[in-house]
Amino acid sequence: MTSVVIADDHPFLRAGLEAVLRSSGIDICASANDGNEALVAVAAHNPDVVILDVQMPQRDGISVLEALRGRGDDRPVILLTAALDDSRLVAAVRAKVNGIVFKQGAEQHLIDTIRKVASGETVIPADLLLKAQELIDRGGPTDLLEALAPRERQITEAVARGMRNREIASHLGMTEGSIKVYLNRIFDKLGVENRTELAIRIHEQSRGSNS
Repeated sequence: MTSVVIADDHPFLRAGLEAVLRSSGIDICASANDGNEALVAVAAHNPDVVILDVQMPQRDGISVLEALRGRGDDRPVILLTAALDDSRLVAAVRAKVNGIVFKQGAEQHLIDTIRKVASGETVIPADLLLKAQELIDRGGPTDLLEALAPRERQITEAVARGMRNREIASHLGMTEGSIKVYLNRIFDKLGVENRTELAIRIHEQSRGSNS
């Protein structure tokens, strides 16, 4: 019997998926509400497959995937998502994600994906895989935000909305010190000097894309 840890911050969706998986003979050894809980559950239960929602508090699914790979854990990981932007897609493929399942219709596809990744297959929609390869071949996304890691992008978007460090830290479940570290890294990546210039660059890009 294949064992899984499933992490999703939407309790009703998670409960529904758990019911479907159990009815198909899949052992759910733990479920988690956020990315940090997911990492703890994986370490505690050693599942065959990890299922992660892309959008979660504390750590999102991409960050959990990267953390697992960073500590040498190459067990199959499936990402659940409503939509996947270029930045997250490239990050997921680079971190060797094993499967991507869209939430719409997940009940129909998730069981088959679990069984396939558990047997060593990669289950990523062909159009996503092709898009990721094209982005990687040309050096990654050209959009300013798409050049950033998922957490960096969240912080940048918050800055562009006028949020201060304390507000961003509270919103993302981080410390103000961590936000400052991330901002310095973002400034270096995008070649800006401060948060005001960062916000201006993002707004200018937004106006350009809408013109």
